[in-house]
Amino acid sequence: ANRLGASALMQGLSDGYFIAPATVSNYIAQTSLSKVDASHSAFQQAEEEVVNRVNRLLNIRGRRSVDEIHRELGKIMWEYCGMGRTEAGLKKALELIPALREEFWQNASIPGDADDMNQTLEKAGRVADFLELGELLCRDALDRAESCGGHFREESQTEDGEALRDDENFAYVAAWQYAGDDAEPILNKEPLKFDYVKLTQRSYK
Repeated sequence: ANRLGASALMQGLSDGYFIAPATVSNYIAQTSLSKVDASHSAFQQAEEEVVNRVNRLLNIRGRRSVDEIHRELGKIMWEYCGMGRTEAGLKKALELIPALREEFWQNASIPGDADDMNQTLEKAGRVADFLELGELLCRDALDRAESCGGHFREESQTEDGEALRDDENFAYVAAWQYAGDDAEPILNKEPLKFDYVKLTQRSYK
């Protein structure tokens, strides 16, 4: 997402919200699958994790709506991790988002229960994920100190104001690894190798 911009966001929303539910369910309905043993420990572990997460959300009982917190996160991302970003702005976002996440888990208002259709609970789960993803995007954008793709790092530009890549230091895919709730993610670098095409500076003029 830090390289492809809004197109990647729209593709993710399209795949996640509309395409996957229709295609996966259709595939399963038409495929002969062996019987799954629901007593397997993996099922029990997954169920326990989901139940614990849902209960944690419902037990917050705060005063701020999930929509309000969602909008505040969107404003932070728009302001500091948009198409143009700076080191100072990204560091500011990495201060604001953890504080907002703490506010969410302490003061979000999630009425209703888990036994009936509860759209606020559903959205709360997504916003909790968005808070984690938003922080990771800012962390990745801060680490990639170059202008690349559709994103412009203001400290990395030519004399003419064009985007300036740093292929010597950033010709890799950043694969971030989850290390636990209270631990910083681990950056794994997958080098990009070009056998037939040479990297060249792109001009948007």
